[in-house]
Amino acid sequence: MDENVKQKFTTYPDNIAVLLHDIRNLIFGVAAQDGITELEETLKWGEPSYISKSGSTIRFDYKDKAPQQFCIYFNCNTKLVETFKELYGDTFVYQGNRALVFELDQALPNKELAHCISLALRYKKIKHLPMLGA
Repeated sequence: MDENVKQKFTTYPDNIAVLLHDIRNLIFGVAAQDGITELEETLKWGEPSYISKSGSTIRFDYKDKAPQQFCIYFNCNTKLVETFKELYGDTFVYQGNRALVFELDQALPNKELAHCISLALRYKKIKHLPMLGA
């Protein structure tokens, strides 16, 4: 784990850290399934961030000002969240064209979320395809 990201995780309440570790593990698991061997982990805007050479940055964070939720952020200049809305509709709660919002007590739709993460990690290769090739 990147040292800066590791330090960031220590700032989260314990229950949040567990949830966000699950998201981190999902990102790395999807990357492995997709054959993405180089996945950079860093902090961007003070948030854990993940990017592959063929993809678009994925970030996530929990903020004290919204204590019942966390968000997974995607580049707002991509077609990612727009495509997620088309594919999954009410499965997710969206924040404009930049984020998926999750309540702390909700069950994660892991299959659908893994697909969204896969699209983001491969974005540069699929951005020209209708519906990102989904």
